Amino acid sequence: MTDTFAPARPSTRRRSLRAALGTVAVGALVAGTVALATPASAATITTNQTGTSGGYWFSFWTDSPGTVSSGMNDGGNYTTQWQNTGNFVIGKGWQTGTGRAVSYSGQFNPSGNAYLTLYGWTNGPLVEYYIVDSWGTYRPTGTFKGTVTSDGGTYDIYETTRVNAPSIEGNSSTFKQFWSVRQSKRVGGTITAQNHFDAWASKGMQLGRQNYQIMATEGYQSSGSSNITVGTGSADNGGGNNGGGNNGGGNNGGGNTGGNNSGSNTNNGCTVSWTRGEEWGDRFNVTYTVSGRSSWSVTVYPNSGQSVQSSWGANRSGNTFTPSGSNSFGVTYYKNSGTNYIPWGICS
Repeated sequence: MTDTFAPARPSTRRRSLRAALGTVAVGALVAGTVALATPASAATITTNQTGTSGGYWFSFWTDSPGTVSSGMNDGGNYTTQWQNTGNFVIGKGWQTGTGRAVSYSGQFNPSGNAYLTLYGWTNGPLVEYYIVDSWGTYRPTGTFKGTVTSDGGTYDIYETTRVNAPSIEGNSSTFKQFWSVRQSKRVGGTITAQNHFDAWASKGMQLGRQNYQIMATEGYQSSGSSNITVGTGSADNGGGNNGGGNNGGGNNGGGNTGGNNSGSNTNNGCTVSWTRGEEWGDRFNVTYTVSGRSSWSVTVYPNSGQSVQSSWGANRSGNTFTPSGSNSFGVTYYKNSGTNYIPWGICS
């Protein structure tokens, strides 16, 4: 877990997952302490464990059993609800991390200290890393190293060190923490992990061999809820980074101001791809094509300020589309401030 939450921290923040699995918490969720509404197909998790759900790997860790519950739902979706908790990290993703482009959507509603973050570990060297898109009352910080521009936003890069702290290798480890923290909060979009890995490396921040990688909800001495769906998207290959801190200048770069002109996202065997089409002064078209299923539902995610003007080729309810005789449909969006952002979609 993190060592940068601001109030006082417990003496033991994170046990090794191996140790946690060897001594799984025995307390069941106290009735009435945390009420979590989940679909009938969901598996409700209340104790430390890892596993697979909906085609994704998941991790559930807490030092305060009975204060947090998670629903592991179909595909990449999971829900979390916590009340007056100690510390926890919960999420879905992959047993082995890569520089993949991770697309996600949902809701994140903390009351107090919490992060919404792409989260993972490496071995040799042992590193805990965070790519933070949103947070609660405390924004993480550390030794400032510079910035990186990726996926429509700029992230501040920090480095911190944990000493004699719990980790995936044991309960008394010394290791670095690498951070990319978005300058403005968002909930939903794509995180191209490789852009951050490259930016960290340019600052002398070296990762090791990838361990697990999840799109995580983390909370510390707080309450709240989240409902997150994770998948894979199209990489932003334009991300650059700027120097800072003691490491001096990095590579001056750009990065896209929004989504790519084309891309795709696969969730539980259902793939939706999108391509930008005609454009006018205040609006533009996007064509979406679905494969892998004949019965599907696609939810699109316009950027802040963008909105749907019209659509064709599918049934529409808000920003969600279902088939109407074809596996392709189109949407006309008002640009507003998100001129270059192409709204991506998740298929279920």
